[in-house]
Amino acid sequence: MTDLFDAPGDPAAGFRFVGRARELGRLLAAVRRPPAAVLIEGEGGIGKSRLVRESVTALGSERRCVLIGWCHPLREPLAYGPVVDALSRAGPWLPADGLPQAASPLGPLLPQLADRFPPLKSSDDSAVADRLRIVHAVRAFLAALGPTVLIVEDVHWIDEATRDLLLLLARDLPPQLSLVITYRAEDLPPDTPVLGAAYRRPTGTNGMALQLRPLAGADIRSLAAAALGGPVPDDLATALHERSAGLPLIAEEDLITLREHRVAHEPGEGDLEALHRAHVPSGLRDAVTERLVRLSPSAASLVAAAAVLAVPASETLLHEVAGLDEDEEALALLDALHAAILHETDDGRYDFRHVLARKVAYERVLGPTRRRLHLRALRVLGGQEPPPLVQIAHHTLALGDHRTWALRMEQAAGQATALGDSGTAAALLRQVLHHPRVDPEARSRAALGLAPLAGQGVDFVTNATALRTILADARLLAATRGEIRTGLGLLLLNQGSDRAGFGELARAVDELGHDSPRAVAAMVGLAMDEYAGPDAAEHWMSLAEKAVRDIPDSEPAADVRATRLTLRAWAADPTLDTDLARLPREGVDVRVLRQTARALYNAGVTATDVGEDHRAADLIDESVRLARTCGFPVLQFHARVSTLRLDALAGRWEGLRERFEALGAEYPDTAQVEAEAALHFGVRDLAHGRHSRALRHFSKAAAGGAQRFDLGLTLRSATGITAVQLAQDTPDEGWKAAQETLALLRRAAAWPKAGSLLSTAAAAGLGCGEEEAVRTLVAEAEHGIAGRAASASEAALHTARGLLAESGDPERAAREHADAHAIWERMPRPYEAARSAELQTRALAPLHPERAADILARALGTYSRLDAVGDLARARRLERSLGLKRPGRPGRRGYGDRLSPRETSVAELLARGLTNQEIADALVLSPRTVEHHVASVLRKLATTRKDVSAAFPGAGVGRLAP
Repeated sequence: MTDLFDAPGDPAAGFRFVGRARELGRLLAAVRRPPAAVLIEGEGGIGKSRLVRESVTALGSERRCVLIGWCHPLREPLAYGPVVDALSRAGPWLPADGLPQAASPLGPLLPQLADRFPPLKSSDDSAVADRLRIVHAVRAFLAALGPTVLIVEDVHWIDEATRDLLLLLARDLPPQLSLVITYRAEDLPPDTPVLGAAYRRPTGTNGMALQLRPLAGADIRSLAAAALGGPVPDDLATALHERSAGLPLIAEEDLITLREHRVAHEPGEGDLEALHRAHVPSGLRDAVTERLVRLSPSAASLVAAAAVLAVPASETLLHEVAGLDEDEEALALLDALHAAILHETDDGRYDFRHVLARKVAYERVLGPTRRRLHLRALRVLGGQEPPPLVQIAHHTLALGDHRTWALRMEQAAGQATALGDSGTAAALLRQVLHHPRVDPEARSRAALGLAPLAGQGVDFVTNATALRTILADARLLAATRGEIRTGLGLLLLNQGSDRAGFGELARAVDELGHDSPRAVAAMVGLAMDEYAGPDAAEHWMSLAEKAVRDIPDSEPAADVRATRLTLRAWAADPTLDTDLARLPREGVDVRVLRQTARALYNAGVTATDVGEDHRAADLIDESVRLARTCGFPVLQFHARVSTLRLDALAGRWEGLRERFEALGAEYPDTAQVEAEAALHFGVRDLAHGRHSRALRHFSKAAAGGAQRFDLGLTLRSATGITAVQLAQDTPDEGWKAAQETLALLRRAAAWPKAGSLLSTAAAAGLGCGEEEAVRTLVAEAEHGIAGRAASASEAALHTARGLLAESGDPERAAREHADAHAIWERMPRPYEAARSAELQTRALAPLHPERAADILARALGTYSRLDAVGDLARARRLERSLGLKRPGRPGRRGYGDRLSPRETSVAELLARGLTNQEIADALVLSPRTVEHHVASVLRKLATTRKDVSAAFPGAGVGRLAP
């Protein structure tokens, strides 16, 4: 790359790097300890790029791959351009054994490296999914390079898609990657962080935010001494510092002036006077102006052409736009380079040393000359293939042709979208919207084009603000406003978890018209508000079905059908599968197939909610197969989470924690993984007797359910919270915890989804004397699931009725618990079946102790297999309290220096890190008894508490959920 300051004969050559040793040290320390994210902020001319370049020089000897990309204000469309530019230089660092398959989506964006990528297996035309695939591909590509520093300069000019890419990358950096970003805060949108409001440096990621300050007077003196070749008098040093205000770029401009002065004068002779003659610069403007006025006429014409073009330009393009003959142009270019007005870029083009210098030069071009140059630029650029539409639009606007400018911007946005560069497309359309002299029709077209692009980003706050800004334009047509408001409503609901989204959807229906197919997306969104209840859903569905009556084969009609089937699934309609079977699986538009996949998946998830687990697995599997054929990766991701949930319910707990963690690492910003993982970890902690941790997990899941308006998640979280309160022998707190959720359940009439909340709430209510309230709850639930396919709620109702019967009719209680056990076994949900077996044992033992002992033995076996030590201890205590005998049980004996079974249980829990109180809770012992057991364990193992995991032979079995 041609160095900015190293051109022979360049009066700007040789400036020393001064005043930034501390910042350079901090930057290098950060990037040498990856993963790291460093944000470098400073005003124009402060020295951000010089600091980065010095760090690159220092890193060059460390066998560390350093990749640099730049953002430009007039970049032609190129998907993720600044990052792609940087990655295109990675060829020498690519692994010899090839790139991983996950990197393959990058291949089409890096044609010069295409032969190094594995074949691209599949593609998808979902914009959001495509962005996620590119993010994963960039992460995989960078991870394959080994120790790498990725630098992206001037991010204040970044497009939204590339910003989202950097945001997602920064949230989950490859282990050996350091990311460095430079930007000017004053050029960012108001109140917008450089990577958006969604960015927080993750725990475990090194890095910092580095703000560059102006140089001190001593630093400017040092810079001048190195540039001028000797000591600098105090008055000259003071003048240089005052004129530059500590900005090194401005000080360097003054030093160029002094160097030129010294060509004809002795060192020190008239230096201060030369600065005074150059006037006191108000910034870079006066320093650049001083050199512009000394250019030859042909060089001035060439510089004017460069200023009008506003992008790095080839010598041929400068020659054609300036209108110079070939010899004049060559001499003019040399003059501009020697005067340090222009410099050569790394790809052989010519540009100003700084964007501010270009602005100064442009403003000096007189109006008639400027217009002539813009016209000439339009003619020259229009003859290129493909035409650079962004630059053509720029020159059209400069000529005052707003109508044609808006049209060219729309064309450029369309070109950008076709190339996959949605960030540039959004930026171009936003410029059309913000321009005051664009006609309403063009404004509405731009708004409709921008709305879906704004909703594709990962920074919810920025996206919502963008859509609200569009809607604030009173000149938009009502129908345009309705379509955009629909996008805002869905964005608020899906990304922001904000119920205000439902209000926006209702307004959108009014703006679009209740009988318009364009309003269907809003109506369907409103119908999916489960908290509003079935009557509200029916109102919106009736309107939506009426709106699509005349277009039965369209995507909106398919959307309506899928939503109607989803609502029937929520109601546990036993005839649902007949209509699911009639949905198209082939031979129709791909968007219609996606609605089929959506309906099948929603039915599968709801089948899990209501306890039809075998059917749920079949429906989810079919939805995934269809999603693969029609390009629906978002559904495929959700299905992976649902499969983990089914495995958890089926008792396939081994390795499940690691699978949840792996999926969460793959999709670090998805609440669904977090919520399902929290529920499973809560169940595991409750099974281990770790009540406080279980409560934290269930509370986290409950917060996720409230945020996502997910009633099923809310019900399951409340079930867990109530179960913890029961385990802690605080049934009044459990009953209280259940009441709020039961109120939601009643309002939504969602009894088929109630599941185990019914039985845990009944146990809590009976524990605090609320028998009549429990009987009312049972009667409501019986009515609510009558004629419905709701096995989980049916089993829970058997349990609730069994609990009610225990005090007066133990035989009936035993039958009810046996029925519940049979339903759980049939699903199968072994953990719930074991809990029902315990309850059956309690009711049956006074009547048939041998049968009770056999039933409890099976429950003990399940608890043991699941490593549910807390449940195991409770069940054994029940066994002892009921006087049940199992065949083959040994009598009491001494164990000498070996651990007794009880001590072994205590040792297991010690090795897992439990406190004495947690062990007491898990084993249903008093804290004093646990203290004796702990002391005995440590004595027999000859170890300390912190080292017990190493001394105890069984310590390595399993991992404890947090």
